[in-house]
Amino acid sequence: MKRPPATEIRTAGASLALPHDAGRRRFLQSAGIAGGATLAAMPVPHVFGQTPDDQIQVALVGCGGRGTGAANDALAVTNARLKLVALADVKASHVERSLKALVNENQASPEKIDVPPERQFTGFDAYKKAMDVLNPGDIVIFATPLAFRWVHFQYAIDRGLNVFMEKPVIADGPSAKRMLALSEKADAKNLKCGVGLMVRHCRGRQELHQRIQDGEIGDLIMMRAYRMHGPIASAFSTRKPEGESEVLWQIERFHSFIWASGGCFSDFYIHQIDETSWMKNDWPIKAQALGGRHFRDDYVDQNFDSYAVEYTYPDGTKLFFDGRCMKGCKNDMSSTVHGSKGSAVVSTSGHTPGKVKIFNGQNQDRRDVKWAFPQPETSPYRLEWIDLVDAIINDKPYNEVPRGVQASLVTSMGRMAAHTGREITIEQMRDCTHEFAPDVANLSVDGPAPVMPDAEGRYPVPMPGVTRDFEYEV
Repeated sequence: MKRPPATEIRTAGASLALPHDAGRRRFLQSAGIAGGATLAAMPVPHVFGQTPDDQIQVALVGCGGRGTGAANDALAVTNARLKLVALADVKASHVERSLKALVNENQASPEKIDVPPERQFTGFDAYKKAMDVLNPGDIVIFATPLAFRWVHFQYAIDRGLNVFMEKPVIADGPSAKRMLALSEKADAKNLKCGVGLMVRHCRGRQELHQRIQDGEIGDLIMMRAYRMHGPIASAFSTRKPEGESEVLWQIERFHSFIWASGGCFSDFYIHQIDETSWMKNDWPIKAQALGGRHFRDDYVDQNFDSYAVEYTYPDGTKLFFDGRCMKGCKNDMSSTVHGSKGSAVVSTSGHTPGKVKIFNGQNQDRRDVKWAFPQPETSPYRLEWIDLVDAIINDKPYNEVPRGVQASLVTSMGRMAAHTGREITIEQMRDCTHEFAPDVANLSVDGPAPVMPDAEGRYPVPMPGVTRDFEYEV
């Protein structure tokens, strides 16, 4: 049966509908910047090409591996000339390492990078200084821990800048509402906003999505997705070294802390949850889940080792998601959807290449392949930048923030279900008043950090059946 497009699941244009209303990088570490600004609501005219050499200038805020990868993808676009002109991070070592890596990656086009020492900014106000280098209509990349996203987005809107922000964009209800309000401000100023859910830009998956909407595998009746692999260092924190700033320690190891990343659940699993919901053309309305810590006696982070979530969509369709970070176990990073007339692979063994296929049956035997997207594929990490830049230079409506918020909320709903041991609805997730980093705009190197360790150096860990009121203190 052909399904009408869901306007809440779109690439461009802002929708304030929340999920229940709906019908990167190869590097894995980044750092964070904080601060505040006031809103300005005056529209910004289309200003592509205002620099003398008709280039779009780019600033990177958050110079860890993820931010460095995003900047490198930006510099690789072929539909406009982009130049990196400023870097910002709380740590000078991150800026130095990022710049060195980018220069090395772009040896064939050194003119794409012009970041002298006076445009290398560090500290908790560095994000402002980097954005102040840019002109209205230029692009700023946000690749810090998600708690800072709304603070940086607010300042970018004031400055009239187009934005690319990494996912996830929120970890709690108050931040979601704040980001949606800011998204409206961005639309009012005609700013273009990309979010790093790059799978949506994969041409093969776009064709697969259309084929599914056209009824090629019938009605979707069940979906399953997996992200199971060994430990990632930033999600398995040891005790903080003596004398190091608690705030900087948590920013450095952001996957370990729910306030900074939504934990490994939100930061790692959002892609599979988003891409399967895209194929369904809808968002789940509730979740129940299992999860636990098994082999973390020597670690003091807030994550579980394993998660198993059952998401339910408005028509009763289920998505079963399994996540695990353990050594010596089966690895799997894939997404599959099952329909009444066949099935399809959405992700084969990672984000790229997708190698999407449609099968006549459910067993997915290679002899039953009905359609497969031709190989090789262009990386969606590059395509998301081509699409954003195309919207800028051709002045097309483009705002992925509402969808990024929705994907982040739905992912957080599954995380909350696992951490509390309860069934959680999207209304409960959206309307929960608990905010993990309520004073993040005023965060400083001296702290206090949004979550603090006990006398033994351990941080609060969610306890299913004990953790109540959707909060994570113990």
